[in-house]
Amino acid sequence: MDVEKSPAQPDIAASRAQPWHAGLTPRHWRILLGSYFGWIFDGFEAFALVVVLPFALKSLLTAHQAQTPSFYAGAAIGITLLGWGLGGVIGGVLCDYIGRKRMMMLSVFFYALFTGLTAFSTSFATLALLRFITGLAIGSEWSTGVALVSETWPDRARPKGCGFLQSGFGAGALLAALIWFVLSSFEPLGTETWRLIFAVGCVPAFFVLYLRRALEESEKWAAAVKAQHHTAADGTVVTTRPFTLAEIFRDPESRRRVLLTTTLSFAATVGWWAVSSWLPAYTAHLAQLRGQPAGIWVARMSLIYNVGAIAAYLASGFIADAMGRRPYMLLTFAGSLVMSVLTYTWHGALPPLMLLAFFNGAFTLGLGFSWMAIYLVELYPSRVRATASGFIFNAARLVAWIFPIIAGILVTRFGGIPNAALSMASVYVIGLVIPWFLPETAGRPLPP
Repeated sequence: MDVEKSPAQPDIAASRAQPWHAGLTPRHWRILLGSYFGWIFDGFEAFALVVVLPFALKSLLTAHQAQTPSFYAGAAIGITLLGWGLGGVIGGVLCDYIGRKRMMMLSVFFYALFTGLTAFSTSFATLALLRFITGLAIGSEWSTGVALVSETWPDRARPKGCGFLQSGFGAGALLAALIWFVLSSFEPLGTETWRLIFAVGCVPAFFVLYLRRALEESEKWAAAVKAQHHTAADGTVVTTRPFTLAEIFRDPESRRRVLLTTTLSFAATVGWWAVSSWLPAYTAHLAQLRGQPAGIWVARMSLIYNVGAIAAYLASGFIADAMGRRPYMLLTFAGSLVMSVLTYTWHGALPPLMLLAFFNGAFTLGLGFSWMAIYLVELYPSRVRATASGFIFNAARLVAWIFPIIAGILVTRFGGIPNAALSMASVYVIGLVIPWFLPETAGRPLPP
């Protein structure tokens, strides 16, 4: 696969004098909205697991298993990540073959279905199995939405649109935090209230009806696929299309970009799942030490954390365009490292921890994942865009899934969450090195 190494700078000087949203039509916003809602449901489902996991494990673990709850918490997250990674790689490939719209509808339906079934878990093994299958469906949705928005929005507005799209994950996580705040305040099912948040997660299945009517297929993808077909003398259509997953590794420059960005994705993924995902448990621990209601403070922290993430998501496209892609990524990983250290070395009052949670969310979740939505689509052409983006975003999870389990073991061996989290936070150092070896794509058109 030929990767354009130094594309010519487009004539966009005149367009910069116009607002970034000039020329956007209702169709552009409709496509963004459809993809955005799909990613909202992903965010809801992922964060729902994080906030209710301590309560779910109390209900599901046997007396013997309950002696090492940190291990099983890490295992539940790790198994979800493993499914997410596999589903993301497979879904990205399928998206480049069967189309963006069709793949999105399938992924939304199946993760809604299995999220709802999670409410009926009767043991840790059942929970783990349902988390794995749900992860398969979640993983396939991200690359679909990013490819669709990036291929339909104009170059000037594309980074902002992709940043807005990524904010759907934060909005979904915020929604999960809000619902859990209400549920934990009233506890309608007592200690089994955690099941209700997964029951709510089956609602997105009805969203498929909207997707079927509102979304249009990407013309760039359709044109790229058509260009790889020809009509034989007997009138049959012959495809000369190589396997997309192999194609992104065929060209040396493409292969180099895949390996570097996957390493960077690994750092962001491990950083969030093995470091920031312990923040609810850490908040609960500090609240209990002060005789405060743990559930209420965890819910407050979750809300504030996700508000910070959403603010960063919405600003990410503007920051990336103003600074350039490479400085933006360096800022992201430096900030994530600093905020992780400040958060897990805090032993004071709870209100200042809430402020730290805001900035932690902004860096580790908001900016920490937005760069993938903005930057990866600019590195590959339409015929393999979803495959490349899906592989980079999700293949890291095929390695990173073990780290929440490792972190769970470290919590036990290091005598607490802070030491384990701080040791795992060193992964962010990778993000201070890798960006220097990647191309700057700010201001360049999307590869056809």
